[in-house]
Order: sequence, then structure tokens, then C-alpha cells
Amino acid sequence: MFRLNRLTDYAVVVMSQMSASGAGLRSAQQIARDTSVPLPTVAKVLNVLTREGLVESHRGASGGYALSRTAEEISVAEIIRALEGPIALTACVDNGGSGCEVESLCPMRGTWDRVNDVIHQALSQVTLADLIADQQARMPAFARTAAPQVAK
Repeated sequence: MFRLNRLTDYAVVVMSQMSASGAGLRSAQQIARDTSVPLPTVAKVLNVLTREGLVESHRGASGGYALSRTAEEISVAEIIRALEGPIALTACVDNGGSGCEVESLCPMRGTWDRVNDVIHQALSQVTLADLIADQQARMPAFARTAAPQVAK
């Protein structure tokens, strides 16, 4: 089964909350409180997202975290790559990272690249804003009016 890890899911939750809160800086404590994700997990996610350039960190008394770009400019592929590494269905796909013991003998060598490219392209076309909009569309009408909107 192809499945993203829990930390990647939390990254989407954290980034969605940061986007919904507008352009202001948010502390890790605020994000943890607003998302119900444990603070150590939020801190770990923010560390990775900052290192990968998807989130900016501002130090100081009035510091915090903010998205480095708008939600419309951040693709799902970028989020996955930041938390999971290169998108690769098998070890033999270009950018798969780890080699296969029978790679030189495998008749399927290179054939997964096409499938992997299509998946990568699809994930690159979906943005964080799309995920937020999908989530808001599934909310009951009374909850949507109270829910923060995506910052433009």
C-alpha cells in the first residue's frame, strides 16, 4: 500500500492552519493549540518545513512562523518531498533514493518511471489552497461561517 506517513499529514494540517490565520506570525504553541496536534510534533514539523523553505521562522519576542509563500503557490508534491524525500513508488524509480539488489537484472527496470512521473505531476498540480478549499467545502454550513478563510 502506498501511504504517506503521519508527519506529512500533520504538516498539511499545520500549514493549513497557518494559511487560514492570515499573513501574521504564529507561535508553535498557538499552532499546536489551534490544530490539536501535540506541541513536540508541531515543533518537529515546523523544523522540517523551515529547513525545506516552505515555512519561514522569525526569532525574537514577537517572532513565530509563517508560510514562505501563499497556499496557492505551495504544491502537495513540495510538502510530500519536504517530509518524505523524493516521490518514488519503487526503489528503482529515478530519485528513488535506495538501490535494489537485483536492479541490474530486473526486466522492469525503468518502467515505473512513467507511472511515477504521472503521480508526481498530479501531486504538483494540487496546491495547499486546493486542500483547504476541499476541507472547507465538506464542512457543514454553520461551521464554515465560523471557520477562518484561506489568506489570499
